[in-house]
Amino acid sequence: MSKFLSYLKTSTFRKNLIIAIVSVVALLLLIFFCLRFYTRHGEGVAVPKLKGLPVGQAIALLEEQGLRYQIDSVYQMDKAPGMVVEQDPDESTNVKLNRTIYLTIITLNAPDVGFPDIFDTSYLEARAVLSNYGIKIADTSYTSDIMRDRVLQVSYKGKSIQKGDPIPKGSSISMVLGDGKGASEVDLPNLVGLSLPEAIFSLKGSSLNPGSIYYEGTITDSVNARIIKQYPSVSDSLYKVAIGTSVDIILSNDPAPVP
Repeated sequence: MSKFLSYLKTSTFRKNLIIAIVSVVALLLLIFFCLRFYTRHGEGVAVPKLKGLPVGQAIALLEEQGLRYQIDSVYQMDKAPGMVVEQDPDESTNVKLNRTIYLTIITLNAPDVGFPDIFDTSYLEARAVLSNYGIKIADTSYTSDIMRDRVLQVSYKGKSIQKGDPIPKGSSISMVLGDGKGASEVDLPNLVGLSLPEAIFSLKGSSLNPGSIYYEGTITDSVNARIIKQYPSVSDSLYKVAIGTSVDIILSNDPAPVP
């Protein structure tokens, strides 16, 4: 032990210690500068602001600064197609040359969605569902139905669509809703050729009323008399009348209408 302590006091030990310390420091400095050179520490460029730019302009900026890019796309109906909406890394981030910058742009073509089942629901319910699917309501019209604002029909570009039909996201559709008044008009039956009881039965079945009853010609058998005319009469321009309309009837024993 005394020899070891004596050795520590010699100049040889001190010389070797200094050489070892210098060697370690030199090695650490060498490693530091090698890593600095390898990683090009401090060298790089700031990522430009790309959000809100057309994709062509964004690509030109990246290429000018020696940066690469990768593009993904999404659809947003309230954004212009081809516009950059996201970038990674964010603007002003310092990156090395040749770094890949990820861009998200608005695609031109809207993806299709299956049309949701909104039939027989209320207008408010249908509007909420359609909003979740990115579908707009262009206009509405009303038709006779017992329920107010019930969705009865839907059309897209003039064609009727049903549940599950593909439709581009962001499209506008037209809807036919119920007016809540029920059926205000019914088909006008053709009574010509019927007996009076048959005609009355037909009118009642159509929610119409028999009006005035007339006879033409010589009536020999009123039971077997047949209707030869009615007012209003069925025609190409008149085939529906309001509920409760009275229909006048003219009967005759003559099978041919009396002029």
